[in-house]
Amino acid sequence: MRFRWMLGCLLLLLQACSSAPVAPVPAKLRVIVFPKSDNLALLVAIDKGYFARQALDVELINTPNSDELRNGLAAGRYDIAHSAVDNAVAMVELAGQPAAIVMGGSINLNEFMVRSDINGFEGIRGKVLAVDAPNTAYALLAKKILKNNGLLEGRDYSVRAVGGTQQRADAMTRDATLAASMINPPFAFAVRERGIKSLGRASDLVGPYQDTGAFVMRPWAEQHANELERYLLAYVQATRHAMDPANRAEMMALLGERFKLTPALAGQTYEALMSQGFGLATDARLSLDGMRNLLAIAVVIFTLASIGCAMSTGFTSLVGFRVLQGMAAGVLMPLVFAAVFL
Repeated sequence: MRFRWMLGCLLLLLQACSSAPVAPVPAKLRVIVFPKSDNLALLVAIDKGYFARQALDVELINTPNSDELRNGLAAGRYDIAHSAVDNAVAMVELAGQPAAIVMGGSINLNEFMVRSDINGFEGIRGKVLAVDAPNTAYALLAKKILKNNGLLEGRDYSVRAVGGTQQRADAMTRDATLAASMINPPFAFAVRERGIKSLGRASDLVGPYQDTGAFVMRPWAEQHANELERYLLAYVQATRHAMDPANRAEMMALLGERFKLTPALAGQTYEALMSQGFGLATDARLSLDGMRNLLAIAVVIFTLASIGCAMSTGFTSLVGFRVLQGMAAGVLMPLVFAAVFL
C-alpha cells in the first residue's frame, strides 16, 4: 500500500512538472543609440527589468554618427534605432529605404552652444559650425537658428562634420576653429565647466521641435510585430518610472553612474530631462507641434537653397546649394513616407 501511495505521488509530481509552462526564450533586440541622457528610459527598462518581463533581451549599441546608425539599421545590423526622427525621414526620402517612426522620445533637448569668446550670433560670422552630419536634424536646426539671426551657410559661416553630441562637445573644447554647435545634456552642462556657453535653448530660439524617437525598418516591424509591441510597452513603462518624482534620487544615481557625472551634473541633467516642453515626452509621445516645426524649418532651408541655386554665379556654388536643397527636401514629407505607428 505504501509503495502504491509513493508511486502515485511521484506520478502526480511528474505530471505537474510536464504541464508547467516553459519560460519563453527572450527575444534578442539590437538597439542603436547615441550615448545621451535622453536614453534614460532605455537604461531604466534594462536596469529595472521592464524589458526582461516582456521576454526581451535588449543590447544597447552606441553609434559614432548618424551615417552608421542609418546605414546599419537599413542593412539589418540593428533592429531599432533611437535618434532624431528626421533621420528616419531622410532614410525614406533620400535613400528610398522603408523606415517607420514608431515612438517619440524627447522634445527640444538641445542648446545652441558657442566658445567663450563669442558673445552673440554675430560672433559666428566667418567661423565654423560643428555638426554630426550636414543632413541631420541638429544641423538643420542650427542653420535655422543662424538664419533667424541673419547668418547663412556658405555666405557667413561654414559647416564641418565632427560626429555625435559627445564628439562635438569634446571637439569644441579642443579645436578653437569650431565656434558653435547644438549640444544636449549631460554634455551641455559638462562643457560649461570648460569654457563653452549657451546662447539659448532650441525651444526658446525656434519653438517646439520634435527631437528624438524610435524608428525601425518596415519589413522588420512586419516580421517582428509582437516583439516590437512588447518593446514599446516596456519603454513606456520605463518612461513613467523615470519621470516619477518619487524616483528622482534613483534616476540621478543612474545618470551619474552611466555617464560618469558628478552629483551636481547628474542633478542638472535630471532636471533638464524632466522640464516640461524641453526634456522627455510623457509616455514617449510624438509632439505634433514639434513635427510641424521640423517641417517648417526644412521648408525654410529648402527655399533659401533654391534661391541660392538661382543666384549662383559658378558651378561650385551651384553644386553646394543643390546639396543643401536635397538635404532639406529629405525632411519635407514625413507624414507620407515615414508612417507614424503611434
